Amino acid sequence: MKWFSIIVLPAFLALAGCNKKMPPAPASEAIEQDYPTRAQPKLQSLRLWIGPEEVTAEMALTREQEQTGLMFRTNMNENAGMIFVFPQPIRAAFWMKNTILPLSVAYIDPEGAIVEIHDLEPQNTNAVVAQSDNILYVLEMNRDWFKRHRIETGTYIRSEKGTLTDTFFRRNQAQ
Repeated sequence: MKWFSIIVLPAFLALAGCNKKMPPAPASEAIEQDYPTRAQPKLQSLRLWIGPEEVTAEMALTREQEQTGLMFRTNMNENAGMIFVFPQPIRAAFWMKNTILPLSVAYIDPEGAIVEIHDLEPQNTNAVVAQSDNILYVLEMNRDWFKRHRIETGTYIRSEKGTLTDTFFRRNQAQ
């Protein structure tokens, strides 16, 4: 168990550790966490097409950006969101620590297809764990955005740069 706590648990948290979204470790395996105390500035964004809908998504690409996510934000435009990109597929688990906006979250596979959509409750620190362990992207939008726009599981997401794989993992191929 000591080996697990020292090697495996930190590695798992590093891969799955999207901000406010990983639940606290059990007391017996507690890892000191420094949670953000204020909203982060608006992040670099890109346009996404979710089926026929166009949105602007901020990109949480660094560990700090992931850990902060949409914490402490008080509003977000209707067609705005935040996308989280992981280095490899994981079983994503998001929570709402210090997040007051009601959100819906889409868990997305490596091909860019939405495989799960969940509603998240403001300030709820219970993780909403993906059923799949093949999640490479997560997109947070205002609560019920997916319902209002008739976006369902199986819908593919593309960016202004092509597929999500082209956008985040294939750098400067044509150059």
